[in-house]
Amino acid sequence: MKTKMRIMADGHTDKGMKRPKNEDSFAVELEAGVFVVADGVGGSACGEVASKMAVDIISGYFRSGENTNATPDKGSTGEHSSASSAVVMAVKQANEQIYNTAKDDPKLSGMATTVVAAALSGDRLSIAHAGDSRLYLIRGNTIEQLTDDHSLVAEQIRKGMMTKEEAHEIGMRNVITQSLGFTPDIEVDIEEMTVYDGDALLLCSDGLYTMVPDTAILHTVKSSVDPRHVCERLVDLANKKGGRDNITVVVAYIYKKTIFSFMYDLIKWIRR
Repeated sequence: MKTKMRIMADGHTDKGMKRPKNEDSFAVELEAGVFVVADGVGGSACGEVASKMAVDIISGYFRSGENTNATPDKGSTGEHSSASSAVVMAVKQANEQIYNTAKDDPKLSGMATTVVAAALSGDRLSIAHAGDSRLYLIRGNTIEQLTDDHSLVAEQIRKGMMTKEEAHEIGMRNVITQSLGFTPDIEVDIEEMTVYDGDALLLCSDGLYTMVPDTAILHTVKSSVDPRHVCERLVDLANKKGGRDNITVVVAYIYKKTIFSFMYDLIKWIRR
């Protein structure tokens, strides 16, 4: 029997202090328990079109009820649940449509996007991602990155060729090694885990974590139970640090406690 979890979630996006336009997009689907962040790549090749397509297609997949047709399959990490399979199918559908759209329109040639998508079914969380947009788990007084960046820098760090500090010091450009829309097919990284009362999820583009350290992210998420306020505060912190890129944040608080239900209803009443 699935444990019933309630969710308070919201998101915020900003073009930052240096970029002329915002190529990030996000979706928060509370009814479906689905959250998506996408960071368009390609610059003049309309990265913002690719990122918006990604979040619209993935969130629309769950709104339309297509996810109910997904069946468990076996991936590189073993057998997936039907919920995880649904996230994979949604991401693959987005990849195919972005690729075909770019192929058919010369003005959009080369567009692509990173994506991180999370779907909550009962107390089980399914995560799919491509690129360097991230998902963090905040549990108690800890913060843990649940996704591995698909980037040249991350690969070199994983292979021991350099440290995170060295990569930061030399300002190495973070070349993406996997994204939606670049190829007609994609192998989607999928993870599945159990979440607990009091956990918080944070999805973000690299415009946040390259500016704001994990400790500050943790402190900000823990400082409030209002996800909109937290997202806006994190974006503000990134901009105060220089805002070198577009910044997008989605925060979801997961809970069962009655006190959280009261706070959630109070926040909604205040915003009316």
